[in-house]
Amino acid sequence: MNLPPLDGLRVFEAAARRGSFNAAAAELNLTPSAVSHRIRTLEDALQVRLFDRAHRRVVLTPEGAGYAASVAEALAILRAATRRLSANRADGPLAMTLSPAFALRWLLPRLTRFQQRHPDIELRFVSTSDLHDFRSGDLDLAVRYGRGDWPGLEAEWLMALDATAVCTPEVAAGGPPLDAPADVARRVRIHVENRPDDWRMWLLAAGVEGVDPAAGPVFESVPVALEAALNHIGMVIADRQILARDLADGRLVEPFDVHMPSTAGYYLVYPPGSAEDPRLRAFRDWMREEIAEMPAQTESPTPD
Repeated sequence: MNLPPLDGLRVFEAAARRGSFNAAAAELNLTPSAVSHRIRTLEDALQVRLFDRAHRRVVLTPEGAGYAASVAEALAILRAATRRLSANRADGPLAMTLSPAFALRWLLPRLTRFQQRHPDIELRFVSTSDLHDFRSGDLDLAVRYGRGDWPGLEAEWLMALDATAVCTPEVAAGGPPLDAPADVARRVRIHVENRPDDWRMWLLAAGVEGVDPAAGPVFESVPVALEAALNHIGMVIADRQILARDLADGRLVEPFDVHMPSTAGYYLVYPPGSAEDPRLRAFRDWMREEIAEMPAQTESPTPD
């Protein structure tokens, strides 16, 4: 039997991975009907039903599930081989994902130094906290927070984090004195929606009792909460390393010496076979130099 068209395999892999023709269509910039047609063509060529279609849902058949695993592995090998083939080329932008907070508070204040050193390397950023699937082929690397255990990917340790309570000098000085950690009760405490335990854990680390850990305004994300703090709304729990420039420049201060070391950290993540890409090497080396100029970092956390 001749090999089926690569385009059909690519569409099938996306539909199998996403569990939806509509989701695969959105990922591949196709219409759902085009996805359905390509998969029908593939099924006809193989003479095997790959999906069961019922009640506006599609589910892989047992044969389809086995084939999907093999196709995904084969496409990953093809992509890795292509990356190795082009490893010594510096064509096209270096595409990466990173969290909005990391992009806004750590990367952007330093980025001009990279541009001055490497004016020939074009960068493309996708600011998101979601984990991007490298198999789509439109991404070169990611800066991820975690423990370095992403199967099938290379992960290089960048830096550890520890969280602390910060505010502007105006908030620190604009009320009753902040002499002890319990005095946070005298200030507005800002919260992040997806980090609901920050203040509870900080109060526990500080040995403070009798302060409501949930009182205060809640914002949807870390960047918005930090903007609220920078606009003198109140105090927020945030990672010192991400705010290193704000703290060094005096825009934010730490009223108390109470830190919460994280069990995770930031990693540079990329697919196997990409380590020799000169663009990636240049960006990695520059990041390491910038991090080395920051206050001493703790050792890489060990995954459980």
